[in-house]
Amino acid sequence: MTMKRVRIAGTDLVGSSLALGGVPLGSRLDREASFALMDRYVDAGGNMIDTAEVYANWLPGETSVSEKTIGAWMKARNNRNALIVTTKGAHPRIPTMHIARMSPQEIARDIEDSLKRLQVDTIDLYWLHRDDRDRPVGDILETLNEQVRAGNIRYFGCSNWTAERIGEAQRYAAEHGVQGFSANQPMWSVAAVDAAKFQDPTLVAMDEKMHRLHRTSGLTAIPYSSQAQGLFAKLQDGRLSLDGDAEGVAPHYRTEDNRRKLERIRTIAENKSLSFTQIALAYLTSQPFPAIPIVGCHTEEQLLDCLTADETRFTEEELAYLS
Repeated sequence: MTMKRVRIAGTDLVGSSLALGGVPLGSRLDREASFALMDRYVDAGGNMIDTAEVYANWLPGETSVSEKTIGAWMKARNNRNALIVTTKGAHPRIPTMHIARMSPQEIARDIEDSLKRLQVDTIDLYWLHRDDRDRPVGDILETLNEQVRAGNIRYFGCSNWTAERIGEAQRYAAEHGVQGFSANQPMWSVAAVDAAKFQDPTLVAMDEKMHRLHRTSGLTAIPYSSQAQGLFAKLQDGRLSLDGDAEGVAPHYRTEDNRRKLERIRTIAENKSLSFTQIALAYLTSQPFPAIPIVGCHTEEQLLDCLTADETRFTEEELAYLS
């Protein structure tokens, strides 16, 4: 099985149809298990492993272990040139999430440190992990363009930015002849999200304004939480429930919309003989703009389950039914 290819709009980067989530690499998964999972992903045609400077820094012990593990694996496998090397930075320090880290110096330092941990000379796609809405978008884009000119990064994207701020940034880039965002990484899945219930107010999910921006501009989406933490599969097999206090369900997924969506997903699963995983991922890959879901897998079995979604695509009517 070899994954389909998706061009990241406006770039020369051609990604696999699914990106591998790097949160557990080097932490929940030890080095051996991490290497084995990445090997299996690449064997299936994968070429983009999502990571970040901050991943696993909420755990005691060594910091930035996801980046370090990916860097060690790329060196051991000598496969850097077969991959889209990508990471995220400019994330607030975890104890002080309300204090932005988006100054030119902080961005430059994060990029420099990520290059060392990943053991590469250039990052193909660099993400701003959060926004600082008090800082003009022009200042942020100029900082990133300096990093492009220095050869430290090739392209850049945003994560957890609102549609308004993304639009403002893209307009600035067009008006000033500089590089803008090449992709957006929002929280996005088939599940409905009540953003008012986010435990972390710096998160941003796909909404209608953002979806319209992607449809009209063709901007590539590379969403995280693409399976809503397995919400619908767990509701289906009884591991979770939306009834009562909905214990175990993230507060932002506790909506009546998701009760309705569960019934519709069941209907499609029965009518088309699809798994809930196939439906969740195909909902994203069938969109009218490029979309590369990030899949969070801890085992080879989970990865193989995700890979089965690659052949599934939905019609416009089916997408509307699930939306």
